[in-house]
Formats: sequence, structure tokens, C-alpha cells
Amino acid sequence: MTASDPLHLAVALDGAGWHPAAWREPNARPQELFTAGYWAELVAEAERGLLDFVTIEDSLALQSARFSGPDGRTDRVQGRLDAVLIASRVAPTTSRIGLVPSTSALGTEPFHLSKAIATLDYVSTGRAGWRVQLGRPGEIPHVGRRPPVTLTLDNRTSPENEAFIIDSFDEAADYVEVVRRLWDSWEDDAEIRDVATGRFVDRDKLHHIDFAGRWFSVRGPSITPRPPQGQPVVTALAHASVPYRFAARAADVVYVTPVDADQARSIVAEVRDEQDRAGRAGESLQIFADLDVVLADTAEEATARQARLDERLDRPYRSDARIFAGTPADLADLLLDWQDAGIAGYRLRPAVLPDDLLAISRQLAPELAARGRFRTGYTATTLRGHLGLTRPANRYAAT
Repeated sequence: MTASDPLHLAVALDGAGWHPAAWREPNARPQELFTAGYWAELVAEAERGLLDFVTIEDSLALQSARFSGPDGRTDRVQGRLDAVLIASRVAPTTSRIGLVPSTSALGTEPFHLSKAIATLDYVSTGRAGWRVQLGRPGEIPHVGRRPPVTLTLDNRTSPENEAFIIDSFDEAADYVEVVRRLWDSWEDDAEIRDVATGRFVDRDKLHHIDFAGRWFSVRGPSITPRPPQGQPVVTALAHASVPYRFAARAADVVYVTPVDADQARSIVAEVRDEQDRAGRAGESLQIFADLDVVLADTAEEATARQARLDERLDRPYRSDARIFAGTPADLADLLLDWQDAGIAGYRLRPAVLPDDLLAISRQLAPELAARGRFRTGYTATTLRGHLGLTRPANRYAAT
């Protein structure tokens, strides 16, 4: 990647928007959050803006301002639809944009997830991705796979909790490895479908993955043929060294959360170092930056919008990522500045839906295109194609 390369753009869709008071805005549609049409319209708008992909947030626990568990609040959106099912429902209504649902690696089984994402890749004809996440401690009691832990933002650095975090990311890395092997467990030409001979499949081209590790023992093969992309795109959010190591080992795209260009440069260097340590120096690992965005025609209007949203809370909204309030043109300046630090793309989190999504698709994307730094039309038909990732060879196929 060079500083003159076109940028990649994605949006992260979550409820009525990333700001907790978004559902109370005039253009918000809180009564439609649990309808298919709401999500289809959002993704269609993102595709209209020629974005690379959308991510769809999910969790195995209710939304909470607390890291450790439920907060009991009633003034924020509560409840979600299943992200994978949303993506599968939306896929036939779109044609080019990538669809990347989020799922928890510590609360689901890799065999089930591999089948679900492979199915999404078929339904979308090669536009599926996956945001693998570990989830929060509040999810643990809903699954029953592990004992509850008392983990807060304040006690994460205790030796016991640090060991738990490292173990969790190691387990997630094994989870991704099982999923990837299952995607490869059918060779591309395993299906014969020969009516004359009565042979539908070549059993010699279906492979037992025989994965045996500390957390999983999975024989395989999958029950779903190899996905159209071979390997759907795996993405992960990372904030610190341990998750950087996980993403460098397991992902195709990592989302990071710098606050400025200098920190972006430092994070990129650390992720690249972890990529080398993982033995993936020759592979493509794209680094995206996450930004919460509040957009308006002037910087003053954007600041006023942010203040109005914050007034509906008991304290100003804080995020794990930088919160940008300004114009689409000013945001374009920031994105290009951070690209010089090694950031290949951005996952933008609209503060309010649909308002900030419209600003991204109808103002920011055209602004970047006018500067020669974003596409003016889709040239690929798959998510891997949008990201410049080649279709990988099947690890089990005879050479």
C-alpha cells in the first residue's frame, strides 16, 4: 500500500446508530429496528455509496454501558436481531457490497459458524465476511461453556485476568483455524452432479480436518461445500497488544482505534511486527481504523449535533474509538492523513442512522472519489475482490 492508493471504506451498523441517544433523533426509526426492511434500506444506501462492506453488530447479551455486565438502563436501545440472519436476508436485495456479521467465538461452536458464513457466501454470491469477537463477560452466563468471571475495565491487568484474556484470544485463534479448515474441507470440484452415473459428490475430495487442540476437537468435513470465495474474509477489532497478536495470526482485516496519525503509525508498526512473528509476512493483512462520526455541512453544525445528542445522556458519550465531529470534507482530510501512517481503510461508525450514513454515502465517498482516492464504480463482484485479496488455494487439495 502507498499513500496514493485508493482507500477502502466500510460502515458499522448498530441499531439506531452508535450514539446511545441516536434512537431519539427526528430521522431515527426505532419502531423499525427489528424489521428486515430497515436493515435492507441501510445496506442498500451503503451500496449506493460504493462502500466495500458493512459490518453488523451482534452480542449474546443486552446492550450495556458497562463492560462487565448489564447496566439496567431503559433509556437506550435494548435487543438485537441475529447479525448472520440479517446479512442472509439482505444479501439477495444487494449485488456488490460485502456483508460482514459479527459473532462471538467464545459462545458459539466453530462448526455451526463455518456453515452459517459459508451459506452467507453462497446466498450473496461471494460477498460474505465475518467479524470474529470474543464478547463481554456479561455473555458468559447465557452460554454455560465456562464459569463466570469478574472482569472490569479496572481489574483487567491483574495477573489472573491477564491470563484469562490471553487464554481467550488463544481459544479464539483456534476457533478461527477450525472454521478456516472446515471451509477448505471440500475441494472446489468435489461436487460432480453427474446424473448419468448417479454420482453427486467425489468422496475423495471431502476431507476430515482432524483438528485436536486445547479447546476444540473437530473431525469434519463440513456439510457445506467450499464457499464461492474459498475463504470468506475474516475481520477482527483490536485495541492492544494481545488482540493485535490475535488479529495478526488469524484475520484478513484488523480494525484498530488510533486517536491521531502518530498513534496510527505506532499501531501499524506493532501489528506488522506481530504479523511477522506469526509467520504471515507474505500474506495480506489490511489495517482499518475505526472512527465514530457525527457529520454535518459545517463543523459548527456537527459540534451542535454532538452536543444535542450528549445532552440526552447523564454524561457525554465516550467511545473506544476517536469521535469525529465535522464536515465530510474535513473527514476526508483526516482519512488521507492517516493513510500516510499506513492505514488502508476505515470502518466508520455512524452516530445516527440514517443521517450519518447518508453523509458518508452521498458526501464523503464522492468527495474522496473527486480527489482520486475512492472508486467511482465497483470493479469486482466479491468482497475479496473489493479488498484486493486473491482467492486462496485449498490446503487439502492435491497439488
